[in-house]
Amino acid sequence: MTNSTNCNNSLSYNVRLIQVIIYATIFPFGATFNVLALWVFCCKLKKWTETRVYMINLVITDCSVVCSLPFQMYFFWNDWHRDTLCLTIQSIYLINMSMSIYIITVISVDRYIAIKYPLKAKSLRSPWKAALICGLLWVSTIIGLNIKQRREETLCLQKVSTKPSTSVLFFLIFFFLIPLIILSFCSMHIIRSLKKRMITNPHENKLIEKAIYIVSANMIVFILCFSPVQIGMLARFVMEKNGVNCLAIQKIRIFINVAACIANSNCCMDAICYYFVAKEFQEASSFCKPKSHLSKTNETHTSQLRIF
Repeated sequence: MTNSTNCNNSLSYNVRLIQVIIYATIFPFGATFNVLALWVFCCKLKKWTETRVYMINLVITDCSVVCSLPFQMYFFWNDWHRDTLCLTIQSIYLINMSMSIYIITVISVDRYIAIKYPLKAKSLRSPWKAALICGLLWVSTIIGLNIKQRREETLCLQKVSTKPSTSVLFFLIFFFLIPLIILSFCSMHIIRSLKKRMITNPHENKLIEKAIYIVSANMIVFILCFSPVQIGMLARFVMEKNGVNCLAIQKIRIFINVAACIANSNCCMDAICYYFVAKEFQEASSFCKPKSHLSKTNETHTSQLRIF
């Protein structure tokens, strides 16, 4: 049982070094990929679509996460005490990481609507609706995180206290579990629908298979990136709730810090998964259009149904 609300559980030199190496690798790649993607989506594309709106917001969130990494390295290495700079960087990091998860989820919902309900998609999907959704997500995320941020900790971006915090459950449910359920549901139904299209469009199987691989890859990357750190946070909460000793807390803390590096690597993978595969999805979406040789209006309508 712990006898105090704090443990002397500073991270070892080796753990800090691993974090620095990983973040130093993520930073240049993440910055390059996301700046390139931002330039393309903001400057090179002419037509505004809902996907373009979502992608710009996703790239902005990932760029913000990437920009916070050098500060995180410095804070961890020096056991930086909380001050205005720390709280600012922490807020930027948490808000944008959470928004990245939400936008990835919204993109999967947008795909689901375009694939599953192509006739209704035109009324349900539009650039201004996408902008409205992103705006509401930004506002709700900022408000929610400002309310639920832990304020009793002394070190920046680190939990030293062994007092269980209910904010862990809040983050787990609203910023991981619910998005994971939605993303998994949409992805599985998209894959199922595309496989049915393979039966009716056998001559286009190769292209449809690409779309299936893309959806599957996005879901797997999401799970692999975000699950470890969330499982670690939940395990620590359970340990603290049941009064586990400081040695056990120290071990799970090491796991959480390494898992956080994996989660932060998602800011690189987003640019790869969503930008470089955009063309394939735009082509694959054509197989989900309701075809009519008799109605020119219907043909025009379905030509606007695109995932990317």
